[in-house]
Amino acid sequence: MAYKLTFGIDLVFCIDATGSMDHILDTVKNNALNLYKDFQERMTQKYKSPVELRVRLVAFRDYYYDGDKAMMVTDFFKLPSQAAAFEKVVRYIEAAGGGDNPEDGLEAVAYAIKSDWNRTAMKKRHVIVVWSDDGTHELGFGKTSSYYPSGMPKDFNELTMWWGSKNAPGLMDEHAKRLILFTPNKKHWTLMRDNWNNVIHYESQASNGLKEWDYDQILDTISNSI
Repeated sequence: MAYKLTFGIDLVFCIDATGSMDHILDTVKNNALNLYKDFQERMTQKYKSPVELRVRLVAFRDYYYDGDKAMMVTDFFKLPSQAAAFEKVVRYIEAAGGGDNPEDGLEAVAYAIKSDWNRTAMKKRHVIVVWSDDGTHELGFGKTSSYYPSGMPKDFNELTMWWGSKNAPGLMDEHAKRLILFTPNKKHWTLMRDNWNNVIHYESQASNGLKEWDYDQILDTISNSI
């Protein structure tokens, strides 16, 4: 009896949804909506199919300045069966708010790390993709907000333990996890790049709208690593 290998891909998109992202957010959203079709084509070209693809969204702003609009976190959408619901949520995201320049990107990454990842596929990837045009606050900057979530890491060191390393596994599958950053060359993003394992950083210039953003990088990073 023929034995067919299945590929399980879970993606969490952490999207900076503050006002400064206005001129790039539509590009990010449209590429997210094209992802299933384009990724299936890429995997078919590599003779890797079928693919079980799920996508989760974390749209982040700033708890201190934006209150109840600081973070939009969804469950996983299974594509293509839940494509309509996924599109509705993606279209809902608008660039607004943010207050000062840094945002609560570390809380967004924490939400992503704690996702309900697929553990059953024979070949799997658990991928977090972050888009931002600026740096981040320290973890807990927005704790004075009544909307700040419980269960967040107390600082960057604890977030690092959540991610894990070759010597100290974290909350994610060490073999499956990947972190792709489309972010500026700023403190916490570079700390992730330089100290966390399985991280790829495509540097953007703060406040310049991620001009170097390249959709193909995500497709290639995932498909080439399976």
